[in-house]
Amino acid sequence: MTRKILAASAALIGLGVIATTAMRTSAREAAALASHPPTGQFLSVEGLQVHLQVAGTGPDLVMIHGANGNLREFTFALMERLSDRYRVIALDRPGLGYSDPLPDHDASVAGQAHILRQAVAQIGVENPVVLGQSYGGTVALAWALQEPPAALVLVSSPSLPWPGELDIWYRVTASTVGRATLLPLASALVTHGFVRRAVEGVFAPQPAPEGYADHLGIDLILRKGSMGTNAAQINALRPQVEAMQDDYARLTLPVELVHGDADTIVPLDIHSRPLTQILPNGHLTVLEGVGHMPHHTHPDAVIAAIDRAAARAGLR
Repeated sequence: MTRKILAASAALIGLGVIATTAMRTSAREAAALASHPPTGQFLSVEGLQVHLQVAGTGPDLVMIHGANGNLREFTFALMERLSDRYRVIALDRPGLGYSDPLPDHDASVAGQAHILRQAVAQIGVENPVVLGQSYGGTVALAWALQEPPAALVLVSSPSLPWPGELDIWYRVTASTVGRATLLPLASALVTHGFVRRAVEGVFAPQPAPEGYADHLGIDLILRKGSMGTNAAQINALRPQVEAMQDDYARLTLPVELVHGDADTIVPLDIHSRPLTQILPNGHLTVLEGVGHMPHHTHPDAVIAAIDRAAARAGLR
């Protein structure tokens, strides 16, 4: 009898945890929509919704954000500084922000690049400069391998295989059981304070700008679907760059790379420095003592790289 009572109690507790988790994740979804609604327009590409925001006039500049992010990465400050001389198009990558995920659990950078290319083509983009920050730079490289744009700007971008393993979060969420258990709990229970501390770690050794995390939208990041998409994309990344690296030598378009030598998330000497030796037309700007987010901490260097890329491509 005691065992039956214990089993029944455990079952009730489990059901309570599941119900509470479901309510909290639903509340987080509602909070994200209320506090950070879509700011741009929606296009339909092969049955998928793609969210993008456009500002300015001039040569086209497409901007692709990194992991755990959305197009607000660029509307915090950078888009405003560029829209006086470019038509700037910032997009939510598939499965993040307000863009639909790729079908059939596809986490490929090639699939993302294909959808984003088709999206911007609908608004008349034909020969853009494509900027990718962090993971977005790998998507930009995949874009160029499919159909070269006028030029690339890669900011702190992973491009080549790296040694070692991903951190424990990604190793756990790589499994079906881990995704089914950990993602809902994290979406329900992770606090804004925890995310703010994580953001500071991403920016280190520089501090995150005041208001950055609030602008990006912590509840947007912590939605269960977004967290699941992000985990799947990160877990699938290394095999893809292993497959892509043999094709980089055929990318003859102008490529500007900007990378801080204090970046511990995507280390310079594993990614941008050796990539520059592979690319026929690559130019690397190394920022001393700078971490992973130079487009916020050292925007003048990134803007100069964009202008150089446009000039080298004959757009300015």
